[in-house]
Amino acid sequence: MKTPRIQLIPVGEKEIGLLHRLSVETFKETFEAENKKEDLLAYLNQKMSTGQLKKELNNPFSSFFFATYKKQMAGYLKLNFDNAQTENVLNNQAFEIERIYLLKEYQNKGLGTELFEAAIQIGKEKGYKMLWLGVWEKNRSALQFYQKKGLVTFGSHCFQLGSDPQTDFLMRYDIDS
Repeated sequence: MKTPRIQLIPVGEKEIGLLHRLSVETFKETFEAENKKEDLLAYLNQKMSTGQLKKELNNPFSSFFFATYKKQMAGYLKLNFDNAQTENVLNNQAFEIERIYLLKEYQNKGLGTELFEAAIQIGKEKGYKMLWLGVWEKNRSALQFYQKKGLVTFGSHCFQLGSDPQTDFLMRYDIDS
């Protein structure tokens, strides 16, 4: 197995400011072009505020990790286990990748694959054999990425972005399959 180029650093409460800035920046880079500004801002103010992120960070069943590449901040990962998951799916036999984001300048370098593989390894270490995540139906590059990794769609749910109800496809992956 190839040595990972990306390093994962657990996020602590002292880094909440950096987590907030990174969360907002990566979300905007990913979704700003295809959404109304007011919907995006409403979502960011509600779901990515420092208070909300602090609450999520303090959940013992959620884990945040900064992803660094060549000692530079490249993105972050948020995993949910047990009752921290955003949906009750797959008979609670899976864990959730809720957020997996790389800054634009670090995309298309194979780092997304490394981040995804790191998430799998963390889940395996916790005894999980399956993971799931939600992907916006219009995020073609993410859908293609996950399909190439072997994830399959098993449902959908509503993702509320401000006043805009959007559809996320729910995708699963069987670890060790």
